[in-house]
Amino acid sequence: MSNTPDSTTHLNQAMIYQIRIEGQLGPQWTDWFEGLTITLEDDGDTLLTGPVIDQAALYGLLKKVRDLGMPLLAVNQVAIHSQKEQTP
Repeated sequence: MSNTPDSTTHLNQAMIYQIRIEGQLGPQWTDWFEGLTITLEDDGDTLLTGPVIDQAALYGLLKKVRDLGMPLLAVNQVAIHSQKEQTP
């Protein structure tokens, strides 16, 4: 039995996350949030959705939310996204 994680399990895969913040951001913030989809919710919140390659990238996105001074409401992992799916 090995104590090392199976690196092939998540090779070429990113996790799909939804990050919910209080307040609304315009579509001009898409590039700053590394291409995540920005959805304005009817309740006044903003939902950022998209693939995040690893924990370091997730922390980077959360730091950007903090830097905006907008309250973070939720962070949810919703799926695994295979990088191979992006190939036409």
